[in-house]
Amino acid sequence: MTKREVIAAVVAGARPPYVPWSFSFTLEARQKLVDHFGGDDPELQLHNHLLSLGNEIDFFTDLGDDRFQDAFGVVWDRSIDKDIGNVERPLLVEPILGGYAFPDPLDARFFVDMSGKIAAQPDRYRVFSIGFSLYERAWTLRGMENLMTDFYDHPDFVRDLLRAIADYNIAQVNRALEWDIDAVYFGDDWGQQHGLQMGPRIWHEFIYPEVKRTYAAVHQAGKAVFIHSCGDVQELFDDLIDIGVNCFNPFQPEVMDVAAMIGRFRGRLAFFGGLSTQRTLPYATPAEVQAETRRLIELGREGGYILSPAHAVEGDVPLENMLAFIDEALKQPGFAEILRG
Repeated sequence: MTKREVIAAVVAGARPPYVPWSFSFTLEARQKLVDHFGGDDPELQLHNHLLSLGNEIDFFTDLGDDRFQDAFGVVWDRSIDKDIGNVERPLLVEPILGGYAFPDPLDARFFVDMSGKIAAQPDRYRVFSIGFSLYERAWTLRGMENLMTDFYDHPDFVRDLLRAIADYNIAQVNRALEWDIDAVYFGDDWGQQHGLQMGPRIWHEFIYPEVKRTYAAVHQAGKAVFIHSCGDVQELFDDLIDIGVNCFNPFQPEVMDVAAMIGRFRGRLAFFGGLSTQRTLPYATPAEVQAETRRLIELGREGGYILSPAHAVEGDVPLENMLAFIDEALKQPGFAEILRG
C-alpha cells in the first residue's frame, strides 16, 4: 500500500498495515532537525504521510519589524511568536460589514504549485488546508472580546459575518477540488483547557450551521473532511460526525482520554495527534517519549488513528525527544520493509 492508501484506510475505519504519521514543527524546532539531518528540508527523513497543500495561514505580506499581514488585511506581530503572532488590532471596529471588502478566495497564491507538489510526491495523501476557517477568522477581524459580546448584543451581525466567511471558504474549496486532492483540512480553535470558548449553546446556534454547509461542499465532491480544533471539544464529536467530519486533530491528551476516544469512535471518526506537546515532549526523557509513542501506536493498530504530536513541535523540545518519536514511527513492522525496498 502507498502512504496515500494507508491514510485512506485509516480515515475509512479499516485496519492499516501499520500506524501512519505526519509530523509538523515550528520554525525553531524544525531548524534543530535541519541542523541534525543536514540540507534544508527534513521531509525526506520524516516520511510524512500527509501532503499539505494550499496556504494554511495566508501571511503573504512581510511588513518588516516582525509584522506580517494576512490575506484579510489583518496585521500580526511576530516579535515573540515567530510562527503566527498576535493580532495588532481588529479591522472591524464596529459590528458592521459595510465598508470591508473580503479578499479573493481564488487568489493564485493559495494554489501555488499544487500540481507540481502532487506530481513530486504522488504516494502521499493530499490535504488542502484552510486555516482560521470560521470562528477564528471572525475574531481576528473583529477582536475576540468584541466577538464574544457580539454573540449576545449583535447576533445578526455575527450571522452575516460567519456566513460571508463560510461563503469564502466554500469558494476556495471548490477551486481546490479542481486538483486530485483527498481531503480538505479546516483549522478553527473552539476549545480551551476545559470546554468550549463560547459554550455549547452559542456554538450550535452560530458555528454549527456554517460548518455544516461548508463540510457538505467537501463531501459532495467525494472528499474527506479533516478539522483542527485545539482544546476540549469532545462534547461536539457526535455532532461533528453527523455533519461529515472524518478526522479530528490535535487530540490533546491533557484534555481528553486518548485511549477511550479511539476505542469509542473507531470506525466513525479518525484521530490525528495525541502525543503531548505540553508535558511529554518538552519534559520527558527520550526513553519516556519512546514508550509513549509505542503506546499510541499500539492503540492505533486497529485503525482510526494517525500518529502525531498534538500540535506543531515547539522549540523547547530537545532534539533527542524529536528523534525518539520519529524513530519509533519509522521502525514499525510493515513500514520498515517499505523503506528497505
